[in-house]
Amino acid sequence: MNIELTLIGKPGCHLCEDAELAVDRVLASFLAANPAVAVSMTQQNILDDVELAARYAEQIPVLLINGKVHNYWRIDEERFARALTEIAAEVPNE
Repeated sequence: MNIELTLIGKPGCHLCEDAELAVDRVLASFLAANPAVAVSMTQQNILDDVELAARYAEQIPVLLINGKVHNYWRIDEERFARALTEIAAEVPNE
């Protein structure tokens, strides 16, 4: 199973830096508890993409899980951890 995360932000954004740290903390615990789950993480900069800037400029940082908005502005670590655990539980063990 693979979970795709996308963190959208921009350089110099303190909330974006906080979000990156929060994601890293949650992922460390989640991956330790779920070694069979692969998580890919992509970061996107709204300054490099006009469409992203138009869509998310007032909401950064934005965290997407499998292409869907999960959180913006501040990452709720408990909610994020629950979401990852729920996604991992949806796929039966092979």
